[in-house]
Amino acid sequence: MISRSEAHRRIEEEIRREKAAALGRAGERLEEAHREAMSALERVERTRDPRERDRLVAEYEAARARVVTARLALMIQREAIGLCHHGVVDQLFPEPPRHARPR
Repeated sequence: MISRSEAHRRIEEEIRREKAAALGRAGERLEEAHREAMSALERVERTRDPRERDRLVAEYEAARARVVTARLALMIQREAIGLCHHGVVDQLFPEPPRHARPR
């Protein structure tokens, strides 16, 4: 039989592992969303067809919104484990511009 303090230590360790895993998943979601947004922005900038451009801008804006949501989720996870300064997130995954850059 394990002691009460050993059981407490094991539970705390499990909580730390789960927090780390959640942080990792949030980071992966942000990476994927950021990659998709940047890809969408490239497609906007390459197109010459105005109708296609409108469709691609809408696609980009949806991808951009996913980045904003994923960034917020990552920052919340970081704060949950005591990381309150998010400069590294800003450097690695800057928020994409609100509107696609004009050609």
